[in-house]
Amino acid sequence: MHVKIKRIDKSLPLPRYETNGSVGFDLLCRESVEVFPQTVALIPANVIVETPPGYMLLVALRSSTPRKRGLLIPHGVGVIDQDYCGDGDEIQIQVYNFTNQPVLIERGDRIAQGIFVRVDCSEWQKVEQMDQETRGGFGSTDGR
Repeated sequence: MHVKIKRIDKSLPLPRYETNGSVGFDLLCRESVEVFPQTVALIPANVIVETPPGYMLLVALRSSTPRKRGLLIPHGVGVIDQDYCGDGDEIQIQVYNFTNQPVLIERGDRIAQGIFVRVDCSEWQKVEQMDQETRGGFGSTDGR
């Protein structure tokens, strides 16, 4: 798959897949950011990506980021739409510092990864009743 990408700071390398088996490519922090305790911050990822039609770009933290840095993505993952690719649409990694200490993310640090995921758009079919029986509510599959 060929994907158009623009770097904001050309002195930083392009994102890359670290191993032959990697499904995600590492995103680099463009500038140092201090994330204060119990706050949300945006970390610029230095790239604008033109996601191909039929795909979305999912942004997730690297598995080591919560343990090593004390950061989470507040909503779990970031979703980059196909039309978020204008000249000023740099990918930003939203993070929450769940520690009691400031966390410094240095320029060039790898804290998140991008993964291309196939998607499709739905056409809604309005109905008055669903075919399936009610399961029992939110969280009902664990039998409690």
